Amino acid sequence: MRKAGKPTDKRFKISHREALIGVILVLINFFWWFGFGYGLGSEKVENYTYIFGFPAWFFYSCIIGLIVMIILVSITVKFLFKEVPFEDEEGDLK
Repeated sequence: MRKAGKPTDKRFKISHREALIGVILVLINFFWWFGFGYGLGSEKVENYTYIFGFPAWFFYSCIIGLIVMIILVSITVKFLFKEVPFEDEEGDLK
């Protein structure tokens, strides 16, 4: 978005990058859940293995997946996201 002679606001570039990172995290979460849920959960119930009373597919897809995603989101926010001011950079509110 260019305005008559003004350079593009850097906040838009940062927000688009962070939105893309968010989409990537969602895809990682989905493929993790889907892979373990349907990969290990497609066996017959008699053949399931259990971890802490949960079927292994549920334990890995939902419980471990949640822990992995909490860690990934925390690392992402700490190292990849930037604090961006909401105020107009030039100070004019035209």
